[in-house]
Amino acid sequence: MSISRRQFLSWVSLFATTTGIGFTNSTLAGFATNQTGDAFDFSFEELIKQAKQLAHNTYQAPPKPDAHVLDEIDWENHGKIQFDTDHALFANGPGQFPISFFHQGRFFRVPVRMFVLDSNESTTQAKEILYNSHLFTMPENSPARRLTSPAAFAGFRIQESRLNNTAQLNWRTNDWAAFLGASYFRAIGDEYQYGLSARGVAVNVVVDGVQEEFPDFTHFYFVPPEDNSDSIIVYALLDGPSITGAYRFKITRQHEVIMEIENYLFLRKDIHRLGLAPMTSMYWFSEKDKKTAEDWRPAVHDSDGLMLWTGRDEHIWRPLNNPSGIQISSFVDTHPKGYGLMQRERRFSEYQDAVHYEKRPSLWLEPLGDWGEGAVELVELHTSEELYDNMVTMWVPKEKARAGQSFHLNYRLYWQANYPFPFPLAEVSRTSIGRGGEPGVSRPPESHKFMVEFHGDIFSTLPPNTDPFADLWTSRGRFDLIYVERVPDGKPNQWRIIFDLILPKQDNKDPVELRLTLKSQGKVISETWVYQYLLS
Repeated sequence: MSISRRQFLSWVSLFATTTGIGFTNSTLAGFATNQTGDAFDFSFEELIKQAKQLAHNTYQAPPKPDAHVLDEIDWENHGKIQFDTDHALFANGPGQFPISFFHQGRFFRVPVRMFVLDSNESTTQAKEILYNSHLFTMPENSPARRLTSPAAFAGFRIQESRLNNTAQLNWRTNDWAAFLGASYFRAIGDEYQYGLSARGVAVNVVVDGVQEEFPDFTHFYFVPPEDNSDSIIVYALLDGPSITGAYRFKITRQHEVIMEIENYLFLRKDIHRLGLAPMTSMYWFSEKDKKTAEDWRPAVHDSDGLMLWTGRDEHIWRPLNNPSGIQISSFVDTHPKGYGLMQRERRFSEYQDAVHYEKRPSLWLEPLGDWGEGAVELVELHTSEELYDNMVTMWVPKEKARAGQSFHLNYRLYWQANYPFPFPLAEVSRTSIGRGGEPGVSRPPESHKFMVEFHGDIFSTLPPNTDPFADLWTSRGRFDLIYVERVPDGKPNQWRIIFDLILPKQDNKDPVELRLTLKSQGKVISETWVYQYLLS
């Protein structure tokens, strides 16, 4: 996996200043003729045809400017390059959200071409926004001043509303969505924090003997929005050695951020593991991993669990792990109703960190249309730092990904604190792990204790003097000392299940798969807790 690319993306969101580029008075007013390209006809249908045609041709990487100069634009030098927000695209309309652009550098080498669209009754035309170093502010000795053609932009971000400008949400210094690095993109949630990322496609994530591939968004096309609209529509062309694609994004800013995405993908080559609608996050440790933590904070993660709503109408919660190596979990499904990497721990006391992990958004994906058969796959990689995104989840179609094939996908992404639908069941609120046995008694080393806490209004509907029933399953070993009790803090809507998992001393070190569901009078009253217990 490309650590440096995602690492720098995280740095940008935390430390880089907001920037801008572009046009004044109207979409292209004030731009010199040598700063814009010639106009040409554009449509999504033609973009799809272009992507399909590219897939029939040998891949050619976009030409890049001088590699030695790009190398000099490291983290420190890149941070000194800023844009003049007076010239942001749509800075004076139409619409309320100006668009600003990122500069190339050591970690973002691929040139990304930007176009603005103009429609009338008969046609839509695109005009390219050409890179010009004079549109950036940078030190006189910045290596960026020595870049020569084909220097370009590296990505873009969407600023807060220019119409509702406040000190807290000054559009010049606050953005709410960003596309930067390969096909990565992300947005803030309703807590106004960046966190995990999504990307256009994942190619060969963790395949033995095969290097992962990172296709790039190489072209973006911006639709001038309506003045009263809270949405931005962006089209994108994706290109890579094994795959091409055409994308349509409808990106909506409300209290949260919602993205409706349609894509057409065309395969140049066979792909061993094709990940559609992927998302990427960071999980280092939480309370349940305190025995492996090497940090003073109680927890450090952008997401703490994978949430699934299956086509069989089962709700699943799978806490994330930081394995010693690589672990892949596959949740086979047909017509999934949704999945997401979620951040459930929402109290500052659970992190004690000024970067506010408790405000990082969850990301929920809602499939639109028929996704057929496949699996939601979770890839967990080891990390010893919080800078590295080591979690990937994606939809992997059952059908083998062969050269010449195409895929068409529609889905909706919700960037917000929680899932975007009413939840009728009790949900998992905590997972804790410790030594098995009981206090005051010799604790057998083959015994491992678990505590899983649930909360939900459904507990208030249970008949009087009725405790939930814990339906437990393990891939090996046996259970002992099972207790089901109301959490002893006076809150009627919180219950917990405490149990020991007994594993023989000679047991191998392969992960143990565990499942737990609460039931009452034969009916399921909770989501299913699924856990992969790592013994080493």
